[in-house]
Amino acid sequence: MTQQRPVGAEFAPETTYLNTAASGLLPARTRAALRDEIDLATSYGTMGRDYFGPADAARASFARLLHTTPDRVAIAGSVAVSSALIAASLPEGAEVLMPEGEFSSVANPFSMRPGLRVRTAPLEGLAEAVRPGTALVAFAAVQALDGRIADLAAVRDAARAHGARTLLDVTQGAGWLPLDAREFDYLVCGAYKWLLCPRGTSFLVVGEDAPQPTALHAGWVAGADPMQSNYGPIERLAADARRYDEPHASLSYTGAQHSLALLEEIGVAAVHAHNTALAERYRAGLAELGHEPLPAPGSAIVTVPGLADAHARLAEAGVVAAVRAGKLRAGFHLYNTPDDVDRLLELLK
Repeated sequence: MTQQRPVGAEFAPETTYLNTAASGLLPARTRAALRDEIDLATSYGTMGRDYFGPADAARASFARLLHTTPDRVAIAGSVAVSSALIAASLPEGAEVLMPEGEFSSVANPFSMRPGLRVRTAPLEGLAEAVRPGTALVAFAAVQALDGRIADLAAVRDAARAHGARTLLDVTQGAGWLPLDAREFDYLVCGAYKWLLCPRGTSFLVVGEDAPQPTALHAGWVAGADPMQSNYGPIERLAADARRYDEPHASLSYTGAQHSLALLEEIGVAAVHAHNTALAERYRAGLAELGHEPLPAPGSAIVTVPGLADAHARLAEAGVVAAVRAGKLRAGFHLYNTPDDVDRLLELLK
């Protein structure tokens, strides 16, 4: 993998795409697989000829990327639904600690669950805010707004020391930030960003030693034998995390199988080195222009106050970035090059 686009045959964007923190680009192999599956759907239906195969392949690939095993991974529809499942499993009066300004797909399910006590603390002080009586710490590995990376080890250790469980959202980190799902009780992930999967792809990891939630939304796919679980109450749920599976969007997981395989081929360590080198190049260029990004050392996401007005100018030039909370946000991924960074900086002069 070089400092140029590492997989040029897989990506040829017509834009300078710097908005992976909102959604990623599809690799060419994923696009081709989706087109084939759509063609099949005209003769074999919208579940395709193999409904479970691509989802199971994606499950296994995601497990390897996150250093866990497929039996701990559930196929999900969204981070919010997975978070709500964990929220529903907590006892009445349980205290949930989360960072201030946490992304709503994690924050809202706990805030909306009656009977929970939700407390917030600054991200930098999250570990110190864990206390006796805290039942769960729910937080993102990487903050979507500004790219700050949580001190994962400190929060994990503090939670263990106080008997609290952890829920880690890796939506903004999985695919470029080295992560180990085994270090946390629960893990949720929207895979349509840095993991380059179609929208509608999401995963839930339930740790082997974590309390196992009741499968409140169990449908036919959650049965030990899904083809025998179509009518009436399910007599026997799957013995592993598949009991938390949601009936999945077939096309989404057809694409996910190929996108995740690509990331496995490249390796998270290589993607991390590539992305962070581009982000550092951008930060250095911003400093030369007199701009100071929000502190987020080591992150692939760079957010800059005072540059929101440049968004329209960038869009006219074919540069796709985002404005969040009045700040310009750019994210660098494996389809970006140093030329993309330099073009962005030139337009910001």
